[in-house]
Amino acid sequence: MRKQLHRLNSGGLIDRTQALCFRFDGKNYDGFAGDTLASALLANGVRLFGRSFKYHRPRGLLSAGPEEPNALVELRTGARREPNTRATVVELFQNLEATSQNRWPSLGFDVLSLNRLAAPALVAGFYYKTFMWPARFWEKLYEPLIRRAAGLGRAAAVEDPDHYDKAFVFCDVLVIGAGPAGLSAAVAAGRSGARVIICDEDFRLGGRLLAERRQIDGRPAADWLAAILAELASLSEVRIMPRTSVFGLYDHGIYGAVERVNDHVAVPPAHQPRQRGWRIYAKRAILAAGALERPIVFPGNDRPGVMLSGAVRAYVNRFGVLPGREAVVFTAGDGGWATVRDLTEAGAHVAAIVDARSEINPESKTMALRVGARLFAGSVVEATHGGQALRSVTVRDASGKRARLACDLLAVSNGWNPTLHLTSHQNGKPVWEETIQSFVPGRLPPGLAVAGSAAGRFTLAEALRDGARLGREAAVEVGFAAAAADPVPATDAETDGLAPVWRVRGNRGKAFVDLQNDVTDKDVELAAREGFRSIEHLKRYTTLGMATDQGKTSNLAGLAIMAEQVGKAICETGTTTFRPPYTPVAIGALAGHHRGKDFRPVRLAPTHDWSREQGAVFVETGQWLRAQYYPKPGEQDWLATINREVLATRSGVGLCDVSTLGKIDIQGSDAAEFLERVYINGWKTLPIGKARYGVMLREDGFVMDDGTTSRLGENHFLMTTTTINAAKVMQHLEFCHQVLWPELDLRMVSVSEQWAQAAVAGPRSREVLRRVVDAKHDISNEAFPYLAAGEITVGGGIPARLFRISFSGELAYELAVPAGYGDAMMHALMAAGEPYGITPYGLDGLNVMRIEKGHAIGTESNGQTTARDLGLGRMMSSKKDFIGRLMAKREALVQADRPSLVGFRPVDTNNRLWAGAHFIGIGRAAKTENDEGYMTSVAYSPNLKHWIGLGFLKNGPTRIGERIQAVDPVRNGEVEVEVCSPIFFDPEGTRLHG
Repeated sequence: MRKQLHRLNSGGLIDRTQALCFRFDGKNYDGFAGDTLASALLANGVRLFGRSFKYHRPRGLLSAGPEEPNALVELRTGARREPNTRATVVELFQNLEATSQNRWPSLGFDVLSLNRLAAPALVAGFYYKTFMWPARFWEKLYEPLIRRAAGLGRAAAVEDPDHYDKAFVFCDVLVIGAGPAGLSAAVAAGRSGARVIICDEDFRLGGRLLAERRQIDGRPAADWLAAILAELASLSEVRIMPRTSVFGLYDHGIYGAVERVNDHVAVPPAHQPRQRGWRIYAKRAILAAGALERPIVFPGNDRPGVMLSGAVRAYVNRFGVLPGREAVVFTAGDGGWATVRDLTEAGAHVAAIVDARSEINPESKTMALRVGARLFAGSVVEATHGGQALRSVTVRDASGKRARLACDLLAVSNGWNPTLHLTSHQNGKPVWEETIQSFVPGRLPPGLAVAGSAAGRFTLAEALRDGARLGREAAVEVGFAAAAADPVPATDAETDGLAPVWRVRGNRGKAFVDLQNDVTDKDVELAAREGFRSIEHLKRYTTLGMATDQGKTSNLAGLAIMAEQVGKAICETGTTTFRPPYTPVAIGALAGHHRGKDFRPVRLAPTHDWSREQGAVFVETGQWLRAQYYPKPGEQDWLATINREVLATRSGVGLCDVSTLGKIDIQGSDAAEFLERVYINGWKTLPIGKARYGVMLREDGFVMDDGTTSRLGENHFLMTTTTINAAKVMQHLEFCHQVLWPELDLRMVSVSEQWAQAAVAGPRSREVLRRVVDAKHDISNEAFPYLAAGEITVGGGIPARLFRISFSGELAYELAVPAGYGDAMMHALMAAGEPYGITPYGLDGLNVMRIEKGHAIGTESNGQTTARDLGLGRMMSSKKDFIGRLMAKREALVQADRPSLVGFRPVDTNNRLWAGAHFIGIGRAAKTENDEGYMTSVAYSPNLKHWIGLGFLKNGPTRIGERIQAVDPVRNGEVEVEVCSPIFFDPEGTRLHG
């Protein structure tokens, strides 16, 4: 095992019996179970973790938690590569592969670090001011360069092989954070019998107790922690969820969370997700997310080796790592002195303590003497020195005298900010608390309480007291009897004196406010001078707080500097709006299984196997897979196949699967009245055993859908819809019934998947059906005329429905059987039609025949056309009201020159037509102002032996016989066409009624 130069010989919460090997930038290292990637690298003496976004300055660790702005790495390789992961929250595992990012060719030698030479020009607003002129340079030069330089990390170039899950859970009390406040709350609520969920983003529970050397009831805090965790595990109604980040708070007590189920292994076990997105429904919630330590803005504050004081204690006490051997502590409060103590006891030498406060209490002075540290009271660190690691700092005392001190670690302590982000996710505004010089939660969302440091009460005693009280109160509020309150545990003495320093002005060097976005104090000053003084404007102009850490360490310093510039207090400048997610969330965790075919699952008709046996080529229609055409050996292309199918159907008999049509069963004494209100034409007069074509409008007067509806009984109707609009129509009907007319007596249900349905079309279709329909049913032309509908039996008693309707313009029927008989029905029809040369035809063949007959479909009723546009204006009843009636009469929708549906055929029948072509008068320029309409559908008609089309043309019906140009600028086509009736074939309809 390789020696870890900065690993302490003992101590920490790592498992030294379980060594782990990992790689960083191609080099092998060793760590232990319980390490993070950051702590393991630090233990191995790695100080340089990444490069900054804009200037490519060398950056090391700042923190030990989710607020880390510098140590962003790529994890894993290949398809599992994941960019922009904070090394401070990556749980170390065997064979972990990590790579630094935003550098080339290597982390130690980064060519783009030359950007520092251009630093004076790369100030806030640089892009807005620089790339405006000359305008022609934007696409050819500026944009390609910016896109090449932009971004952090590299996403995987291939599909993620892992899968993600989504889950829902309900609880009485949700506790967010498993530090001392959260654990106390969970135990107090759990003892009452309430269902409790406690979530923590860390893989180990305990919060700051893991990083501090504290006493509870006279014993090490670790003993109290072990006892609490054991009790929680024993409570059957308590669910403990480590590795789970609650990232958002939403309406009605809904919380979003991500559980990193298998992020701590190289490859997730079979059948297990990598991450799981949770939607947690909580009656009450307690936010115990702790607080985030604040840095100080001073020149050179980004140099590797400058760390937050609390992070230093975390690495020493939790991970057994010594971040530096020669340290300087720069503090604005009592917190830094705890770091002095812990560093000294861990074996480091504290060379100096720089306390910004002039008055230092005697106990602290005694500590400085004991550890042999120089004490600088009323002083600040003015600069740091070194290349890719800290070598020394310059201290300026109260008199202005400077001293340069050698060190390899600078621990900075400037107080803490409550982690209140979730309290703002429903427009709650934080309020300024002067005593702690920080923002605390303001108006809280319903059902949420805040405990401990997240509420601005930073002592351990307050955290324990807060948690226990709020846990009991939450349980009572949801109906449980409060458990007997234990005495609040006693804690060791602690002080929290603070006089924060927002920035130190220096003569040279950049002082960074936002380390990840390279925003300096000068950028904030520039924004103020240029008028971007609103905090939201400051954020967007400088990019302050817009990185993956969302300004967790930078926001308050930026606000303070802006407040100084405008001469206001921080509370007057306000703060930016916190929005979910609190930490970055993988899109996979939000999507769960909804990706690929699981995002849009393919629906197969009950006759799908039959179509496949016939050699069908399939096409997606909505979610359905429908047969497009059925090629035969020797056919050169799809057009030859479709021509054969159309000619065979029109001359003999064809068979088409129409099972995918939407089918809605509507029953009730008010069913006819309901149809009157949703369709434009009348329905009360429809006889039993008949079908009728209907058109339905949206509320705005435009066509929503069309189809046939059959009356199977006095109060029983079966509606059919287009395949693609079936769900939309069902949703519309349910809205109409439940919201608009709840008094109507009816029920409806979608039966699209319950029935298999086939169209049998052509002059021999009746003869085929006679061999399938049971003999007791008369389907002669007289007994079963056009638009007849009824319930029959087939195959010796199998229940079925038969409809005499036609979309092809031929004598045609649609036969429906229960879905389980679908495959047998198709085989039976094929066998019955064999003597007549029955031919399967697909969606394309059906499309040709419908265009020949001028029937509109989705390309014509595309949500932008009215019934009048489609030539169906006379269907609109003037004797009743229906949805969309008034809006369809708007002036613009009834103008005489509004484009209306007509047919088109090429003057030269050798020319091909293209859907999408626009109509321009002959001799006129192809410009927008001369546009008179467009072609919606085209097909080659094997019956007419030339191309035909449907489309919308201004004053269309009055211009039949006129010639115009069909111009297609995309395909560089221009064809002279003749305007004609949309009915190209059998205009008298004699074949339909045969």
